[in-house]
Amino acid sequence: MSAEQIFSICNNVALLGWIVLIVAGWKRWAAALATGAILPLLLAIVYSGLIVSHWGETPGGFGSLSAVAMLFSNHWLLLAGWVHYLAFDLFVGSWEIRDSQRLGISHWLVIPCLILTFLFGPVGLLVYFVLRLAMRRSLMVLG
Repeated sequence: MSAEQIFSICNNVALLGWIVLIVAGWKRWAAALATGAILPLLLAIVYSGLIVSHWGETPGGFGSLSAVAMLFSNHWLLLAGWVHYLAFDLFVGSWEIRDSQRLGISHWLVIPCLILTFLFGPVGLLVYFVLRLAMRRSLMVLG
């Protein structure tokens, strides 16, 4: 299977997860099981396989921006980096849903946060925390 094919499959899996979160996120099974565990774990398996199969093929590392750029010059490792983002952003979106349910924040108010998390990762998380602070006057993530 080519890197492009794996890229396409992983993008579709993640997109399916985001659709589930937006459309059915208010249902407990959605964020707890489908997008909070099953889909991120599938993406984590793909990521792990890519890293095991292709690590060391290209010089580079994480010590500088130039080293990261060199590492990501390998399309397989670039794909691994992308799958990493897909898995973690979906996991964060699932947490946003579960946290908002626990705090009684309307699903409708969380949807823009989910869209931003899907598109821009940390921006969506930031907006969710602003919403959380406005609605609950708390940034505490536990308790």
